[in-house]
Amino acid sequence: MRVDSTSYERAVKAIVKRAKSGNGGYVCVASVNNVMEAHDSPEILAAMNGSELTTPDGMPLVWGLRSLGASAATRVYGPDLMPAILARAEEEGLAVGFYGGSPEALHLLVREVRTRWPKLTLAHIESPPFREPNADETNRTIKSLETSGTEILFVGLPTPKQDLWMARQRVQVRAVMVGVGAAFDFLSGRKRQAPRWMMRIGLEWLFRLATEPRRLWKRYLKHNPRFVVYFGWQLFRYRVLGHGRQGAA
Repeated sequence: MRVDSTSYERAVKAIVKRAKSGNGGYVCVASVNNVMEAHDSPEILAAMNGSELTTPDGMPLVWGLRSLGASAATRVYGPDLMPAILARAEEEGLAVGFYGGSPEALHLLVREVRTRWPKLTLAHIESPPFREPNADETNRTIKSLETSGTEILFVGLPTPKQDLWMARQRVQVRAVMVGVGAAFDFLSGRKRQAPRWMMRIGLEWLFRLATEPRRLWKRYLKHNPRFVVYFGWQLFRYRVLGHGRQGAA
């Protein structure tokens, strides 16, 4: 799975430029979970690799990129990337939309966004059904996005559901879609974020597991050990056998 070595500044600049061009596309923020889901599913792998940009959302991927030769790689974390894009969108006069989350979460999110960025245009606000939307619902969403003039659409669905949704709508949606996962809940204040010191040393997953064990146990306890084993083998092949050095970044 491709993970791009980037930064907040470069990511925001690329997203704003694409939004102004009207060419659409989508941006993924990737964690260990994304990598392992992509390893297990060709459809998810295609969705992740089909993005215009896939940022390293978790520190293990940053460390992985650096160990593979991308020394300038930094973390571009969805809940921090989203406010940076919102601030730039307000400056540039770009209309944004939100797709995902519960009605309550969206209400709190919109209130927070309007307080912090009062001049920002909110063109589309939608809480989709928890189940997979049917064809009619998806068509209504696409039509609403088109008529509203949304230029940047934040997608706050569980991963990899959000990545698959963005990949499937890429041709029909003209807005740039940015999958930010739990950022809706964090920015709205519905959920607590891990302390920054835990984020810096790669233990955010432990905090989230402790706060949502029933929902997240499989993601972390199944995927994390497998990632360590598979990436250890990849790193061995890169450093000892010299495989894949041209595509390290």
